[in-house]
Amino acid sequence: MDQEKYKQLKLGERGAIISILAYIALSIIKFIIGNTANSEALQADGLNNATDIVASVAVLIGLKYSRKPADLDHPYGHWKAESVASLIASFIMMIVGLQVLYNAIQSVFDGKTQSPDLLSAWTGVGAAIVMYLVYRYNKRLAEKINSQSLMAAAKDNLSDAWVSIGTVVGIVGAQFYLPWLDPLTAVFVGLLICKTAWNIFREASHYLTDGFDEQLIQTYEETIQTIPGVKGVKDIRGRNYGNNTVVDVVILVRSTLDIKQAHDISSVVEKELMKKHEVYDVHVHVEPN
Repeated sequence: MDQEKYKQLKLGERGAIISILAYIALSIIKFIIGNTANSEALQADGLNNATDIVASVAVLIGLKYSRKPADLDHPYGHWKAESVASLIASFIMMIVGLQVLYNAIQSVFDGKTQSPDLLSAWTGVGAAIVMYLVYRYNKRLAEKINSQSLMAAAKDNLSDAWVSIGTVVGIVGAQFYLPWLDPLTAVFVGLLICKTAWNIFREASHYLTDGFDEQLIQTYEETIQTIPGVKGVKDIRGRNYGNNTVVDVVILVRSTLDIKQAHDISSVVEKELMKKHEVYDVHVHVEPN
């Protein structure tokens, strides 16, 4: 099973690389056109994409490091490197988001008198389309391999698509003798970057502190209750190691069962959770009732 998981992580690296290439191209284009077309919103969007390069590289490194097999220092493997990568990415995004906000708010109060060229608006439209396509690809891939860090990257891709749309609105609005709308849109861009960073940070820290979906726990418990020989579930816990789910469960069985019969029931519980819910590992403790 480990080899299959490692293959999935390697497949996830493809999504991170596609994001990196897209961000490199878009950030260069936006910086150049944003500067020549006098659009602060497009330049802010370009800075956003530049930080996304660093964040995507962090995700790529996390995916690669997660594939390292268990060793003496990491007997459970390096799976959590994915979550650490997401956490680092969120810090980078938040720092840049605050920088964009500071510069944009300063520009609003300085008062801008010149409207940006419409070329910057068309650039924003093209960028939004590209990032939406990258988002769809990464989202499908993240769901396929159950990758937390790649799903975080996909959410960032979608956020970037919306940021580009907001940039276009600000630039077009500035054409109607409202030049201040362009830097005001840059403020909106900065807020979106910070919001995305916060969401990724919250999810990554939830995983790293062994937070787990209560609804999934309930689903696992319902499955266990249907297994012949199980009289009840005394305790059940779950945690995540990267894209792997580990479950610890205490089941109740008849006190008249011998050790082999109780062990057979626990084996069925393990296999059922792995097969039906794709749980990576299950630890079952049996208690008589």
